[in-house]
Amino acid sequence: MWQSTNVIERIDWNERLFSLRLSASLQFEAGQFVKLSLPAEERRLARAYSLINPPGTNYSEVLAMEVPDGQLSPRLHQLQAGDWVDITTSATGFLTLSEIPAQGEHLWMLATGTGVGPFLSILQAPQVWQRFSKVILIYGIRQASDLAYRELIGQLQVQHKQFHFLSAMTQELHPDSFAGRITTGISSGELEQMLGIALSPDQSQIMMCGNPEMIKECNLLLSERGFSKNLRRKPGQITTEKYW
Repeated sequence: MWQSTNVIERIDWNERLFSLRLSASLQFEAGQFVKLSLPAEERRLARAYSLINPPGTNYSEVLAMEVPDGQLSPRLHQLQAGDWVDITTSATGFLTLSEIPAQGEHLWMLATGTGVGPFLSILQAPQVWQRFSKVILIYGIRQASDLAYRELIGQLQVQHKQFHFLSAMTQELHPDSFAGRITTGISSGELEQMLGIALSPDQSQIMMCGNPEMIKECNLLLSERGFSKNLRRKPGQITTEKYW
């Protein structure tokens, strides 16, 4: 089911990456997504977007990237405060802490692009800090201007000493970032070296969201190290959500 919601605020992170804060207040679990839609001539065109805000807030916030030849994202990119958009009345998705097995004290979150969205929601909710002794967010981006919500991430680093953050940039060099793709850093062991935290099946749970190729390659690399996909019928250490 759908409802109309008002754009309260928009944030432009760069020329294509933007966030929309909407007036709709939904009940959901951190990590879930909604669908957004705009009126179409013949049929409803909808796309999934993870909620950035934590549960219990009186608004809904999404992070989106304008795809130049996309059918919906260029129209969403044109929205301003006061405009209207349709949103599903309920959220869904399984990239949530309730789907993560009890095994493991370290939680690794691997994201590319807008796939960071569900993790930002999870990181703003109390459960993750009560459950894990170390929480690691690896954020794969092209360049520094693609790093959305850096102020929020900085606040989380101050508030939670068990939180470790590392960006992985593919097109720029930055002293506080890994230079290369997430998969390269996993394969070489450099991500673990930079963080000082071992990635092991006994201690770690891994959540991934973003580019399907990243997820596919990470699954292969991690399976070689003894990790397995988390299934309800057979719990493992890898939980994923394909973002497109």
